[in-house]
Amino acid sequence: MSSAADTRARLRVAGGGSISGELTVPGDKSISHRALMLGGLAEGDTHISGFLAGADCLSTLRALEALGVRIERPSPEQVVVHGRGAAALSGSSAPLDMGNAGTAMRLFMGLLAPQPFDSVLIGDESLMRRPMERVAAPLRQMGARIETREGRPPVHIRGTPSLHGIDFHLPVASAQVKSALLLAGLGASGRTRVTEPAPTRDHTERMLGAFGVTVQRDGARVSLEGGQRLRGTSVHVPADFSSAAFFIVAGLIAAQRGLLLRNVGVNPTRTGLLEMLKLMGADIQLHPHAGEAVEPTADIEVRKSRLRGIHVPRELVPLAIDEFPIFFIAAALADGETTVRGAEELRVKESDRLAAMAEGLTTLGVDNHLLDDGLWIRGGSGFGGGTIESHGDHRIAMAFAIAGLAARAPIEIRDVANVATSFPGFVELARAAGLGLEAL
Repeated sequence: MSSAADTRARLRVAGGGSISGELTVPGDKSISHRALMLGGLAEGDTHISGFLAGADCLSTLRALEALGVRIERPSPEQVVVHGRGAAALSGSSAPLDMGNAGTAMRLFMGLLAPQPFDSVLIGDESLMRRPMERVAAPLRQMGARIETREGRPPVHIRGTPSLHGIDFHLPVASAQVKSALLLAGLGASGRTRVTEPAPTRDHTERMLGAFGVTVQRDGARVSLEGGQRLRGTSVHVPADFSSAAFFIVAGLIAAQRGLLLRNVGVNPTRTGLLEMLKLMGADIQLHPHAGEAVEPTADIEVRKSRLRGIHVPRELVPLAIDEFPIFFIAAALADGETTVRGAEELRVKESDRLAAMAEGLTTLGVDNHLLDDGLWIRGGSGFGGGTIESHGDHRIAMAFAIAGLAARAPIEIRDVANVATSFPGFVELARAAGLGLEAL
């Protein structure tokens, strides 16, 4: 659980400034989680490079170790997972603590449901408030025995080796639910099929293929046959697009001479933010890397741009779900009105991100209106100074830190300890680029 010391952690950013140069942000969180989990289920060693050594991914690593998986870390960004196959996992007598990692908890529900032992999943104060029935309900259709507390953690999983595949239509686009069902399907009899109402990130499907699993895609439906064995492999984790997003917008605000972000993952199921920003008139250039890597990568070049407000196409919303906090900062600086609808998923992240962003924008003098499923913003006037409550949400904290580049006075952001969950070294990297940021 979060401590009083955690909630006192603050960031202070001076108003104005410029940034430039070349940056490399840390490894992708979503891919790091999945590389660890699939390595733990595989037979043989899995070598992971570019691993994100943030708090969320370390929670996944420690949980796998508690389940009997031997893991070595030759360096912070290199991990060797000594897999012995899914059948070699052993139960933990203590609850598995996922910290602040919603991805880890939801994917572990699928991973653990077909095991022959019981498990309990817990997390920090924020995670214990987040909904888990969206995963538990379809897993129960597969025969899993899972209990939640009024839909939230702790999650009690009674191991059920006799799961069966199902044909499930996701009511809401969710990569986490899709991934959990595919992981459960590996240990189930028959075929598991998941149909999406809109495309979501496909890291799990891509990585399963790298581990030797046959995954079929037919339009909006992805499926796999149960009983397939995973083979250890090598996984290179690219720089995290969601982390790069903060500096992409920073560059649009203040990179008169340009800013280059190296080796960023540009999986098309993750880059909706780029499409949204380009619709606003952003000067962004991608320099793709050649090769047949599991995940496509590119260097991203961005320059200071004059943006215009847009109505965000609904089909782009699930492709940018983690990037909306920083997108709202861009929208607040764009000329005219910006409207986002169909983003109700943001209400059940580490915080209610719609409400938290609306509150913070109001504090900084930006005209906005909170909608049930989105946000309306009138931009173009820049930011005043003030004190922002991040509500313990790392993406809210970092978004308002970047807003300081366009602020007329200093901004202080409270409760920022969870920045380390996804972006260790954020303050140091931001300062190296030119942002007047300090930790208090």
